[in-house]
Amino acid sequence: MTKIPTNWTGRDDAMVEQMIRRGASRRELLKMLMSSGVAAAAGGSLLMRAGAAVAATPVSGGSLKAAGWSSSTADTLDPAKASLSTDYVRCCAFYNRLTFLDEAGQVQMELADSVASDDAQTWEVKLKSGVTFHDGKTLSADDVVFSLKRHLDEAVGSKVNSIAKQMTEISKVDDLTVKIVLSAPNADLPTILSLHHFMIIADGTTDFSKANGTGAFICEAFEPGVRSVAVKNPNYFKAEGPYLDSFEFFAIPDNNARVNALLSGDIQLAASVNPRSMRMLEGQDSVMTSVTTAGNYTNLNIRLDLEPGAKADFVEGMKYLVNREMIQKSVLRGFAEIGNDQPVSAANRYHNPNLAPRAFDPEKAKYHFEKAGLLGTEIPMVASDAASSSVDMATVVQQAGSQIGMNLKVERVPSDGYWSNYWLKAPVHFGNINPRPTPDILFSLLYSSDAPWNESQYKSEKFDSMMVEARGALDEEKRTAMYWEMQEMIANEAGTIIPAYISNVDAVSSKLGGLKANPLGGMMGYAFAEYVWLNA
Repeated sequence: MTKIPTNWTGRDDAMVEQMIRRGASRRELLKMLMSSGVAAAAGGSLLMRAGAAVAATPVSGGSLKAAGWSSSTADTLDPAKASLSTDYVRCCAFYNRLTFLDEAGQVQMELADSVASDDAQTWEVKLKSGVTFHDGKTLSADDVVFSLKRHLDEAVGSKVNSIAKQMTEISKVDDLTVKIVLSAPNADLPTILSLHHFMIIADGTTDFSKANGTGAFICEAFEPGVRSVAVKNPNYFKAEGPYLDSFEFFAIPDNNARVNALLSGDIQLAASVNPRSMRMLEGQDSVMTSVTTAGNYTNLNIRLDLEPGAKADFVEGMKYLVNREMIQKSVLRGFAEIGNDQPVSAANRYHNPNLAPRAFDPEKAKYHFEKAGLLGTEIPMVASDAASSSVDMATVVQQAGSQIGMNLKVERVPSDGYWSNYWLKAPVHFGNINPRPTPDILFSLLYSSDAPWNESQYKSEKFDSMMVEARGALDEEKRTAMYWEMQEMIANEAGTIIPAYISNVDAVSSKLGGLKANPLGGMMGYAFAEYVWLNA
């Protein structure tokens, strides 16, 4: 066993921490330790301990540059219309929600002091007092009523309109109290209010160019599809944070370019790094990785209302043609869990563990393609770097198809404009869905007949009625059974193929502290800017 010299003390630990803060390299520190009689193994342990201590101590000041993987000229500062990770990052910085989810998935209060109900149908929201917007206006119940009611206005185009529709009454009780009545009981309301779209804006807001919120940062510049610059809010209502003076956020769609920007020090956070890039990061003391497996997935969508998806046998054939294990091991380099064609991952307590993934069976796939009369017909699959790892997944499916005479053509299109021009529109295309905390939110957004993001145009009256019933079920056993059955319906009836739940890997500078996993997705559920800091 390697021993540390008996004269090595906690005071010397503190000295190492101080040297790390001053920018000493790992090599310099090890040389110093070894010259003091500390063996290499013990020195490495000391550095790890000191480094962890440095990383865990919040430091105020500094400017951060972070890069996501996709952006669009349709980027918005309107929380109701947010649809990309870049939108979510900005919304989390400039606005606040009534509630938020911590790293354990537990509901915490943010702008609300409490969200309570006796029957899960009529809710009372008590607000924190003394909170101000960036323009100096004091937060009141009027702002909450206005913010929530916007989602019910079809003209607004809210991405959570179908979820918000259950709120049949949203009214002011007094300046700091709001009453929300639901069409039916829903015990998930405090969790629903933590979604990025339910950020609170000032009463009467129509201009979203300035992002006038209560958030930790004030918007200094916003160029859709280009970048955003934020500066610290000096009047932020929380006792802790933000620690950064400012941060800039933009997209670098090319994965290798994003990683190289991190390695060169041009950025301090590279979001959603492709598993193929892990080798670029190996042995690099200047970077670390943050891994979150919360239910993010890239899926192959086949629209059931268009050819070739209108032929049930084509959809069935494609489900047998997707080699999930190869995608998990080769495409995602093991940073994933095998999926079973429905959106509720194993990270969720309502996940159905008895629903086995469809086996890879090219012969069965061939049988169904022949039955559909499509074997040999050229079928385009639209993929893009905007949908993480979709190009590689498409290649795996294409190669499997070529072995049985199925002519699947990979159409790789640019990231810019992918979500507005191809997603939800092309007959066969890939999507990328961020984690959501409850099955009801996933089903409402993606699978109900009126879902705004119904990727395969799946429509089932039975599914719709079960979704409403499960939402109000206070009996956990009954609710779980219904959610399990609904997952089976999606896996067997919808045209969405979900081969794996992807572990999101954010690569960050070793100088970045405070980043944690979050059930709402990578980059700390997109709220990283408020909680991280930079060590000198």
